[in-house]
Amino acid sequence: MNASSINWLLSLMHLFVASETILPRHKVDVLIYNYLQNGTDLTVHCKSKDDDLGVRLLAFRNYYEFKFRPNLFGTTLFYCSMQWDGRMHWFDIYTSERDTCTYCLWNVKPEGPCLVEYKKVTCYSWNTDA
Repeated sequence: MNASSINWLLSLMHLFVASETILPRHKVDVLIYNYLQNGTDLTVHCKSKDDDLGVRLLAFRNYYEFKFRPNLFGTTLFYCSMQWDGRMHWFDIYTSERDTCTYCLWNVKPEGPCLVEYKKVTCYSWNTDA
C-alpha cells in the first residue's frame, strides 16, 4: 500500500468520525413488559427490515429488552408479533416517524400496547392486517 492510499484511507476515516460527531445517532432502548392478566405467558417475536431478534417467552410482569441506533434516514422500524392464549397480534413497537423516546417502555395488555413515558401513558390498538 503506497502513501497516497494510506492518506486516502486516513481521510476517509476522519470523515466518518466527523460525521458521527456532527450527526450523532442516539441509542434507543426498547423494553416490552408482559401486562396480560391472570399470569398469562406472552410470546414476543420482534424484527426490522434487516434484523430478526428471535422469539422470546415472557412470564407475567417480565420483560424483553433490545437496543439499537436508528438509521440516518429516519426510516427505522421494528415490529413485533405477540401471542398468548391462541391469539396473535402485531404492532410497530418502534417507528422513527412516531417515536421520540430513547427509553421506550411498553406494557402489553390484551387491548393493545401502551407506551409509558415520564408522566404520560399512551395506549395504542393492535395493527390490522390491512
